[in-house]
Amino acid sequence: MVKHIVSFQLNGSATERLDAARRFKDALMALPEQISVLQSMEVGINENPAEDWDVVLTAVVPTMSDVQTYATHPAHVAAAAIIAPLRRNRACVDYEF
Repeated sequence: MVKHIVSFQLNGSATERLDAARRFKDALMALPEQISVLQSMEVGINENPAEDWDVVLTAVVPTMSDVQTYATHPAHVAAAAIIAPLRRNRACVDYEF
């Protein structure tokens, strides 16, 4: 199994960032029903105003090659488009467990 963990920093006002993060979360949480290799999805929106990162996701897929299957799936591409205009930084870690 592979954990795919991604954190995002967004640009914009606090309200704009929170709105985008919520819409992004809703779209991501619908993905396990749409992408067969996606075993689970967890999404957290930062609640600590002292921190700089806005949203984090943890996806679980069976193999490292399934990360690419998930990433290029049209439903995932559509979800990523929600935050694309506001995206400042992205950090990712993929590891087998």
